[in-house]
Amino acid sequence: DHLEAKARAVKPNKGYVLFETGYGPSGLPHIGTFGEVFRTTMVQQAFEKLMPGTPTKLICFSDDMDGLRKVPDNIPNKQLLIPHLNKPLTQVPDPFEQYPSFAHHNNAMLQRFLNDFGFTYEFKSSTEVYTSGQFNAALLNVLQHHQAIVDIIVPTLGAERAASYSPFLPVCAETGRVLQVPVIATNVEKGTLTYHRDDGQEVETSVTNGACKLQWKADWAMRWVALDVDYEMSGKDLIDSVTLGSAICHELGGTPPV
Repeated sequence: DHLEAKARAVKPNKGYVLFETGYGPSGLPHIGTFGEVFRTTMVQQAFEKLMPGTPTKLICFSDDMDGLRKVPDNIPNKQLLIPHLNKPLTQVPDPFEQYPSFAHHNNAMLQRFLNDFGFTYEFKSSTEVYTSGQFNAALLNVLQHHQAIVDIIVPTLGAERAASYSPFLPVCAETGRVLQVPVIATNVEKGTLTYHRDDGQEVETSVTNGACKLQWKADWAMRWVALDVDYEMSGKDLIDSVTLGSAICHELGGTPPV
């Protein structure tokens, strides 16, 4: 692993070594969010000292296409958010009534926080990357390996969750909500999947251009492949997720980050 990491660092295929850190804007950014970027920046700067002349980049990735699971306690106008539960965070109103959405508010808050300390980073929004088609090739790759990814994840789940697991979460065209529903068929040639809606209706949808998003372990792995991430830090609470994400990353033909 050390030699592989060194080879990637000396001759990165994309011309720079990519460090990534991610956060979920389902609540207000806090010192832990700041710490993710701070600690990764320390590693990035140490790397630059050890490998002078090798360009580096830091991406701060916002998982702002995730569905809002619950209304946070530390915000005003809580009633404003209740009708929008399970919608992507970029489709949930801003309770502070300053930005187009709750995610836009929290993303801006985090960037102000980071900018105050002079961090150098590129900010990426999950919603923008998914809906613009930048992840389309990677999502079609996931669709092609759908069953293999299911086989990687299912042994780690309880019986009820395992019965309905798919790496894809369709975004309902009618309600705008991110759905956790059984996928009953996939069509690699068409780039679609078919699922049963809660009301029993069978729906076929594209997996590209923001019509679906990935569950987070699969999403993490897909992102490592799509962006060619070289380094990502995580706490011990994510050891199992890193193991599963790495297995998915290999299945997709990528190399997990150091």
